[in-house]
Amino acid sequence: MSTALLEIEDLRVVYDRAILVAGVSLEVREGELVALVGPNGAGKSTLLRAISGLVHWEKATSHGVHGDITVEGQIRFLGERIDGVAAHEIFRRGLVHCPERRRPFRELTVHENLLAGAHHTPDRATRQERLDRVFGLFPRLAERRAQVSGTLSGGEQQMLAIGRALMGKPRLLCIDEPSLGLSPKVRGEVFDAITAIHRSGVPILLVEQEVAKAFRLASRCYVLSQGRILAKGTGPELLADEQLRTAYLGM
Repeated sequence: MSTALLEIEDLRVVYDRAILVAGVSLEVREGELVALVGPNGAGKSTLLRAISGLVHWEKATSHGVHGDITVEGQIRFLGERIDGVAAHEIFRRGLVHCPERRRPFRELTVHENLLAGAHHTPDRATRQERLDRVFGLFPRLAERRAQVSGTLSGGEQQMLAIGRALMGKPRLLCIDEPSLGLSPKVRGEVFDAITAIHRSGVPILLVEQEVAKAFRLASRCYVLSQGRILAKGTGPELLADEQLRTAYLGM
């Protein structure tokens, strides 16, 4: 069995008095693409933010504006505890989060956005090697390298978000809702890119609304609802459960 890259044990995230993640345990092993699916409001994005340290960052910067934020449980990455570790340090260790709704630095060019993803890598040759890889994966970004990112289409911004994450040379890439709001054609291009990234050797934890596609891509899958893991297994195993399909997956 392959080595566990990410291990989560009994993770709880509470915003004020609302329990958004309620005792979740899961793992991602070397070489895997693991899908996390479930209905809107299930806690999927909160779970990714907790893994990547962004919930702690929100707690430190909100000054109580959004209520109290509590995170409990254990998160291990590459065998070391990272719950409580700063988000920038988690990124430096190789756990890279590609957030929901793209969020580029809108006033910067495509090229500048990509370089921002490698800000901790001072070597120019290494940065150029990663840029070449991203442009090979997304030729449209190469064509638009001098374009201001805020003027890109939604699909191009999603490509940029994934490309910027790759510039950090992830040991594990967490991607949140990459197909959200995209046309079927562009969704296909984005999923093809995710497949290529995984085949190149990058393990992926994928949160995705298009359940059937996520199940086809994934080695293993988890179903989350109301902050809890309801089921786990391979795509075919989960699809064989008629109650799960109709009640929680909308299929």
